[in-house]
Amino acid sequence: MKARRNESSKKPRCGGAAAAWLLVPLLVLIVLKTDSLPHLARLRETIVTQVSVETVSEHELRSKVSSSGLEREKIWQQQQQLVEAAKFKDAERLPKTTDSVAEAPPSPASSDEIASHGVDGIKDLKDEKNIVAMNGEVDGSLRNSDVATPRSSKLSCNFSSERMDVCAMDGDIRVHGKSATVYVVAASNDSYRPENGTVTIRPYSRKWEISTTMQMVREVRITTDDTAPQQCTVTHSVPAVLFSTGGYSYNFFHTMTDLVIPLFNTAREYDGHVQLLVTDFDRTTIFKLRHFLGKLSDFPVIDLDADDAVRCFPAVRVGIESHKELGIIPALSRKGYTMKDFQDFLQSAYSLKRAWATPANRSSGQRPRLLMMQRRKSRALTNEEDALAAARDVGFEVVVAGPEVVKNMAQFAEVVNSCDVMVGVHGAGLTNLVFLPRSATVVQIVPWGEMKWACWSAFRDPLPDMGLRYVEYEVTADETTLKDVYPRDHAVFTNPLAIHNEGFGKMWSIFLEGQNVTIDIGRFTGVMRQIYQFVTIS
Repeated sequence: MKARRNESSKKPRCGGAAAAWLLVPLLVLIVLKTDSLPHLARLRETIVTQVSVETVSEHELRSKVSSSGLEREKIWQQQQQLVEAAKFKDAERLPKTTDSVAEAPPSPASSDEIASHGVDGIKDLKDEKNIVAMNGEVDGSLRNSDVATPRSSKLSCNFSSERMDVCAMDGDIRVHGKSATVYVVAASNDSYRPENGTVTIRPYSRKWEISTTMQMVREVRITTDDTAPQQCTVTHSVPAVLFSTGGYSYNFFHTMTDLVIPLFNTAREYDGHVQLLVTDFDRTTIFKLRHFLGKLSDFPVIDLDADDAVRCFPAVRVGIESHKELGIIPALSRKGYTMKDFQDFLQSAYSLKRAWATPANRSSGQRPRLLMMQRRKSRALTNEEDALAAARDVGFEVVVAGPEVVKNMAQFAEVVNSCDVMVGVHGAGLTNLVFLPRSATVVQIVPWGEMKWACWSAFRDPLPDMGLRYVEYEVTADETTLKDVYPRDHAVFTNPLAIHNEGFGKMWSIFLEGQNVTIDIGRFTGVMRQIYQFVTIS
């Protein structure tokens, strides 16, 4: 009997333990549902891990949102492993330059850091402000809800600009990345209703190049019909801006004029409370712009093409507002932004120290800094060393910037900002002038071949809005290497505009890709002396 009583007394305890174990799955579900585990909550966003563009594959960079807490935890662990693996993977050392780029403030990273992480990954691995979590908490844009709040929605579109189509919508807006579809749910009666309920946009700022550039940009479908998914995989509390990194994003001029400036003009008004959605996701471009994007948005960018989630937003803008080459027209900007506003934003994003260039005092031995932009494959200076020596003899401290240095945008922005004068033959490298302090001087060497129209549009006309001074050095027929290829009675010399009229490809191949420049050192020295007098005081 005693044995039986002991056995029976244990039963309730065993039963209680079993019941407690049965409650564990329910407790886990409650924890996941209430987002009380920070490391799991982060994984409600699509996280793009990008430690180094050379050490992590594109497949590894693309992670997807899962509704299962266990799968989200697994994704997070895998991404952490990728980060750690990339930290120890060897990368090629940064090529050294022969001039004073390395001396420009601030001091560059150590050679060991460069070797370990690659030049583009150093800063982010140190301060953790990278593509994984560029600024702020990862899932701060999310609501604790799986279904969007039903409400009427409104769609409006602007197709009048020659540069960009833009559609804005608010209400119950659902985005499915893989199908590149934006659903405007329960559109109101005063909402724009496209024909057949659907409109398509290629969200890139070069609309007039419809048969060339825009063919590289994925179409985004916006629909007001009743086909919207009923369930939201992820519900955001902030609006979204959807754009493309397709087109010519590999060229820095186009990155700045087609993407960065229009994106600032469109998304700055949200003061960081905006989710950036990217189609034609170019990981090199996103990584290169990580400081800018981290300042623009508090949340990691989302690779839309790889995202199978149904994301619900209170508002979405498809397309970014572009006004002109390398500029903003305040009267057309929704918030009246100017290029000075843009410069101030860059100053903050890249922690640049100089807002204004002040004249160097000659009597105290100060030397103004001159940055020479080097080119290697075309429009290169064949007598560059003589040109550099001439600038030094006039009184400048010369800083040389080759293509390998320009690749590190964050470090190079600080080099540019430390200079008073920038010199270079027309090309994408001159676009770095956006980092110059106001009142600095830009010297554009215009190649032979009636190229002023292109040079003025790209790098002369935008400068007044940025408070920069423009000086031009136009190459003569005696200074171009085309004289070694074509006779002097050829149209290349007698009628360059006739070459232009044969098509852009012909003009490009001859006057942009087909020539180098041997400048007249005497004439160049005279130009340098004039600029030196302007940027110094006695």
